[in-house]
Amino acid sequence: MIENIFCVNQELHDETIAKVLQQQHLTGLAEGALGRLDELVLKLASHQQTDCPSINSVWVALFAADHGVAVEEVSEFEATQSSQWVVDLCSGRAVSNVLIKEANAAYEIIDVGLNDTLSKNEHFVDAKIANGTQNFVTEAAMTQAQLIDALEVGIAAAERAKEAGADLFVSGELGVANTTSALAMTAVLSGKPVMELLEIGKKRVMRSERHKAEVIEKALALHQEHLTSPLKILQHLGGFETAALCGAYIRCAQLGITIVVDGLMSTVAAWIADLVSRNDQLMHCKSVEMLMDLGKYSVPETLFCICGNCPRLVEWCFFSHQSAEKFHAMLLEILAVDPILQFDMKLGQASGALMVLPLLKQACSIHAHLVAQQPELKAIPVDSECPFDQPLAF
Repeated sequence: MIENIFCVNQELHDETIAKVLQQQHLTGLAEGALGRLDELVLKLASHQQTDCPSINSVWVALFAADHGVAVEEVSEFEATQSSQWVVDLCSGRAVSNVLIKEANAAYEIIDVGLNDTLSKNEHFVDAKIANGTQNFVTEAAMTQAQLIDALEVGIAAAERAKEAGADLFVSGELGVANTTSALAMTAVLSGKPVMELLEIGKKRVMRSERHKAEVIEKALALHQEHLTSPLKILQHLGGFETAALCGAYIRCAQLGITIVVDGLMSTVAAWIADLVSRNDQLMHCKSVEMLMDLGKYSVPETLFCICGNCPRLVEWCFFSHQSAEKFHAMLLEILAVDPILQFDMKLGQASGALMVLPLLKQACSIHAHLVAQQPELKAIPVDSECPFDQPLAF
C-alpha cells in the first residue's frame, strides 16, 4: 500500500491549458462574461488533457463509519442513526439518491466502520474495519494498522472508479459525531483553540457547543505528544471514513481522476491528503513508520513534491460548497480554494458535491458550443503561445 502514497499527482497539461485559454480569449464574449464557468472548464481540460472536456461518467463513493466519541453526547443524533442513513441510501430513499439519479451516476455506500452489520445490497460495499472508532477522549480513535486499512479502503474505491471509466470521483461521508472529529483535527492542523473556531461568524456560542469544545480540549491534552504529523492526527482524532476519503483522494490524483469534494469532513480529508502528498520525504518512504510521518514538514509554500512535477493534490479537486459550519470557510481559505456554492448545507452524504454536477456539465457544453460555432478556435495549435503570463493560475 505504501507505494500508492508516493509522488501523488499526475502533471497538469500545460499545453492544453494554454490552448483553452486562447479559445476562451477569442470567443468574442466580453472578458469575464462567463465568470467562473471558464475556470471550471480550464481545470477539467487540464485533467482530461483535451481542449474540449466533457463529463460522461460519474462515480459516487459514500464512506460510512461511526465515531466512539459519540458517547460523550456531542451530537444531536443517536449513534444508531448512521446505519439508518445507510439503509435509506441503499434503498433509494435519501436526498442524495435524487441527485444521484439525476446525474445518472454509479454509486456505492462503503461501510468502513459502522456499529451495525447491515444486509447486502447492490450498492453496499462491506469494508468494515471495526464497529466504530474508539472514543478519542480516552484513547486513540484507531490503531496505526486500522488507519492504514482505512486508507486502503479509499484507494480501492478510487481504483474501482478508474476501472469503470469515471470522469469524476464524487465523494462524501456520513457518521454520527463526525463534525466533532473534524473540529478536533482542524484545531490541531490550524493551531487555533477549539472555542475560537466555534465562535467564527457567531454572536454567541450555544451550551452544546461549549460542551463539545470541552470534550475536544480534553482529548487534545491527552494526545498532544502524538499529534506530530497529519496521519498521526488522523489516527488519534479522525474516523475510518475520513481516512478512507484521504486514501481515495490521493489515489484519484495519481490515476488522473477529477475529484469533487463535498462538505466539512471531506474538506478536512482533502487537507490531510494535500499535506501528506507534498513533502520532501515522499521519495524516501520505505516503512510504515516513515509513512506515518508524511506531511510532517509540509508548509503551504511547498507547492510541488520532490520530483518537481506534481502539483498540489487540491489542484485535482473541485470544492463543491461552503457548509453551514462557519469554520469551514476558514479551512477553505487555508487551502486557498474557492467553493462553487454557498448554500449553508450540512447534510453531508455528498449532497453538496452532487449539486454542482449540472454546473460542471453546463460549463463543458457551453465551451464545446462556442468552439463548434467558430471552427478556427478548434484549429489553434496545441503549442501556440498563450496570451497570459501564468496559464496555471486557475
